[in-house]
Parts: sequence; structure tokens; C-alpha cells
Amino acid sequence: MTATSQHANEPHLESNNARLNSLRAGVLGANDGIVSVAALLLGVVGSGASASAIATAGLAATVSGAASMALGEYVSVSAQRDSERMLIAKETRELKELPAQEHEELVSMLSSYGMSAQTADTAAREIAAEERLLEAHLRLEMGIDGEDLTNPWHAAFWSAVSFLAGAALPLLAVLVAPESTAGATVAIVTLIALAVTGFVSARLAGTNAARSVVRLVAGGALGLAITFGIGVAFGGVIA
Repeated sequence: MTATSQHANEPHLESNNARLNSLRAGVLGANDGIVSVAALLLGVVGSGASASAIATAGLAATVSGAASMALGEYVSVSAQRDSERMLIAKETRELKELPAQEHEELVSMLSSYGMSAQTADTAAREIAAEERLLEAHLRLEMGIDGEDLTNPWHAAFWSAVSFLAGAALPLLAVLVAPESTAGATVAIVTLIALAVTGFVSARLAGTNAARSVVRLVAGGALGLAITFGIGVAFGGVIA
């Protein structure tokens, strides 16, 4: 592959990586929504609460969970973005004030990939001629793409949406199921949803799907059993 064709393919590769990361984050957010809301619902069901109390608790958990996910993601990504911007400003200043040292640093980084010193020096000068020194230093030295910093509002929105999508499954299950089978219905729907998210996340990560599904379903089943048991054990005491 020539340098020109490789450069032309970079936006496509970056776009694919960003899309894959968004999908992974969406699956994880949905999984959080499924498990947290389902566990709370089973705890309330186990306590013997009324149907209206169960529905109210589920709705409150869904809304508060989505808000918490969005806020946490916004704060986290904002802090990361501020840090990245500071590093970009620092590298920009160093390239302007210490060009010789930065050139040697780039040569050293390129040499670490197996290039000879002469080839690395030539490559560094070609990068400088293309006015891509900042881009090269950010990627090789810090792993930052200065043109593709994560948007905290975007991250917060999709985090909340994915949580809501996951939480909607156990919440709808408890709303439509007969009161006598509400707990079993929520458990079944939750475990099926966990199996699906485990399979999807494994496919996205390129790992063993069966192992991921078993791990997620077993962990989810244990969590649901514990919260249901707590509801049964303390429901009567609190009442």
C-alpha cells in the first residue's frame, strides 16, 4: 500500500473504530439498564409490594439511572477532553519552540517501529513537509487524534438512550405481566436480554460468544436471585 492510499484510508478506519466503540458503549449501557432495573424490580416484587408501588419503583429507577449514566459519562468525557486539549496545546507549543528536539523525538518513535535511523529521519522530514507533525506526535506519543475528540454531550446522550433501551425491557415486562407471575416474567425477560447483549458484545469484541453469554447470564441470574431474596427477607420487616 502506498503512503497516499494509506492516508486516504485513514478516515475510513477511524470512522469504523469510532462506530465500533459507540456500539460497544451502547451494548454496555443497555446491559446496565437491564440488570440494575430488573434487580430493583425483583427486590420490590419479593417484598410483596403492590403493583402500583412496583411500577413506580421501576419507573423511578429507569429515569434516575439514565440521568446518572448521562451525567457520569458527561463528566468523565469532559475531563478526558480537557486533558487532551491541554496535551495538544503543550505539544503545539513544543513543536514551535523546540523543533530540533521534537524532530529527534519523532525519529526515535518511528525507529521503535523497526525503521532504520536514516529511514525514520527521512520519514520525519516528509511528515514535516506535509505539515502533519502535530498529528504524528499526538498519535505516536499520546495516542490522541486531534481531529476526533469525543463530544461529551454526544456521549451523555447515547449513554442515557442505551440505558433507557435496556431498562425498558424489564419495566415493560413487569407492567404487562399478571401480578402473580411478575417476578418470573421479569427474570425470564432479563436473562434473555442478557444473553443477547452478551452475544452481541462478544461479536463486536471478536471473543468467544458462548463464554460471554454464560458469564453474563450466570452473573445476572445471581444478582437477580440476591435482590429477590433481600426483598423477601426484609419486605415483611419493613412493612
